[in-house]
Amino acid sequence: MFSHEGLQLREWTEADVPALSTLFDEPEMDRWTPLSSPFDEAAARAYLLRAHERRASGQALQLAITTDGHTPLGEVLLFAASEDGTQVELAYGIGAPHRGRGLASRAVRLMLPHAFHDARVHRAVLRIEPDNAPSAAVARRTGFQLTDEPPVVRESEGRSVRLRTWEVRRGDSY
Repeated sequence: MFSHEGLQLREWTEADVPALSTLFDEPEMDRWTPLSSPFDEAAARAYLLRAHERRASGQALQLAITTDGHTPLGEVLLFAASEDGTQVELAYGIGAPHRGRGLASRAVRLMLPHAFHDARVHRAVLRIEPDNAPSAAVARRTGFQLTDEPPVVRESEGRSVRLRTWEVRRGDSY
């Protein structure tokens, strides 16, 4: 679907269910994402179904990050962040064996032109927990700037998380 910088982003398929479970059923994914834990194959199937429903309704784009067009190494997401269509949010998760290779940064850079394809969108955001240093590093590497906006509070798996907002605006370098 999208390719550049040695990455190929593609839609998730039913054949990816075992890989989804392997990638997402680990402590760091549980710590920093709203994914269920344990993330077994049943959870992966439900996640895949929801991803396809969100894509079909235009709510979100959830793509497997690959280097070969086949083997998923993680995921990058793009979804509306405002009701008026002026903001989008990106998110990402990289499987533990594949971290430290710049995959998240490259995937975010690859998604940003798509994020701004709609002329109404003037801002893309990342929402990151303050202690998530690896994600903050991705934000900095991809041209996002930390804002002084109050934290966004989200409920996930029975816990409340406070997320700081990072932004890049249409026309910024990334």
